Amino acid sequence: MTQISYQLFCSRNFPPLGDTLTMLAETGFKEVEGYGGLFGDIDGLKAGLDATGLKMTSTHIGLDMAEDDAANMIAVAKDLGTTKVIVPFVMPDDRPKDAAGWAAFGARLAEAGKPFQDAGLVFGWHNHDFEFVATETGDLPLDLIAAASDDLMLELDLGWVLRAGHSPVEWINKYAGRITAAHIKDIAPAGENADEDGWADVGHGVQDWAPIHAALQATGVDHYVVEHDNPKDHARFARRSLATIQKF
Repeated sequence: MTQISYQLFCSRNFPPLGDTLTMLAETGFKEVEGYGGLFGDIDGLKAGLDATGLKMTSTHIGLDMAEDDAANMIAVAKDLGTTKVIVPFVMPDDRPKDAAGWAAFGARLAEAGKPFQDAGLVFGWHNHDFEFVATETGDLPLDLIAAASDDLMLELDLGWVLRAGHSPVEWINKYAGRITAAHIKDIAPAGENADEDGWADVGHGVQDWAPIHAALQATGVDHYVVEHDNPKDHARFARRSLATIQKF
């Protein structure tokens, strides 16, 4: 049974959180994915989830949160019923500049993940497009990160894979068994949706979803997280994207 979730970062520009959670529940979502900015008000977050019946099955947290506040984040995850903790980003100035640096970054991630894994949680990395820029050795940063530890899982963002000029299906197959969740994200046709940073509602862009879904299912990926980085209307995005995925 495929889990269908919604990354709450999509709705960061549409406060308050309680209204977003109500909208998602009424749209038909059962699960959401959190992000670090939500953890400043744990009581409010938990109350909103309890009121709507939504489950935060996965969440993003900053690498600093993973390294410096692991015990607290593990406790929060356990309290919320979250089973997957994903580090999603590293700022441009903090990104390694060569292959050795990316390999070291992967090792750093793997080390940060150990307390979470010891607590029974999945720990992983979520890609953007900068991990597909070849290093001086010809290696891609995403491969160097993944090579650090077989226990470090991936949340493969299919929108960023395509935007980087790569085939989502090829990368799904490449890391079969290592993908704990997939970000289901679509890209608008060239020149369209400039006011939404070129992203599109799932099923209303250029992604070829039939082979992508088939590859995800064949490799055992059963957690789909809907995402759009900058929707003008998050309720429209949620409604149309869920309808598309339900037709997969």
